[in-house]
Amino acid sequence: ILGFSTPPGRLSMMAFILNALTCALGLLYFIRRGKQCLDFTVTVHFFHLLGCWIYNSHFPATLTWWLVHIVCTALMAVIGEYLCMRIELKEIPLNSAPKSNV
Repeated sequence: ILGFSTPPGRLSMMAFILNALTCALGLLYFIRRGKQCLDFTVTVHFFHLLGCWIYNSHFPATLTWWLVHIVCTALMAVIGEYLCMRIELKEIPLNSAPKSNV
């Protein structure tokens, strides 16, 4: 069903890409570590591969399926790591009390 030639195929591809973007936000809220984003992304997509394999009773062999999932894995990992790194690199406030003139 994945393909550029049919509207349902394009819609499915867009759904996968939007899912990768929302999962990148999930990495930000649940993982919060830039170094672990790639690990969790590959793990999620590996379990998705196993689920597709079990559901369809055969290993996914179409090129478009693999291309879409490679792009989605890359998007999710890069955007998730970027968002997590932005949070990790925020300044830590050292002085919370107001300054007094002495």
